[in-house]
Amino acid sequence: MDEDLRQFIRTAIGSVWALEILLLLRARRDRAWTTDTLAQELRSNPSLVVQVFAELEAAGLVAAGEDGYVYHPASEVLERLCARLEKRYRVSPVTVVNAIASSQPNLKTLRRS
Repeated sequence: MDEDLRQFIRTAIGSVWALEILLLLRARRDRAWTTDTLAQELRSNPSLVVQVFAELEAAGLVAAGEDGYVYHPASEVLERLCARLEKRYRVSPVTVVNAIASSQPNLKTLRRS
């Protein structure tokens, strides 16, 4: 995995849940998703979906509309990074999951603070 994609993961993809939500919205870009409908679709907690939507919106990957959230990258660069991320995840999901996990703070270090 190249450094551009690793950096994108570090700054925009906070969890595997965020990745799954991003890829679902990207695959169904013609649909708007409310917190409840997406939580139901993924069998997830609505509060987790709210948090992920906020993170993805702050990263410029989704936009809130009247009917809910839609996949809407803020730039062509972000669109290309999402396409590369999706392809990489299909080919090597463990590599992507490991990149997400390695970008998270070390909990043992946090506990010592």
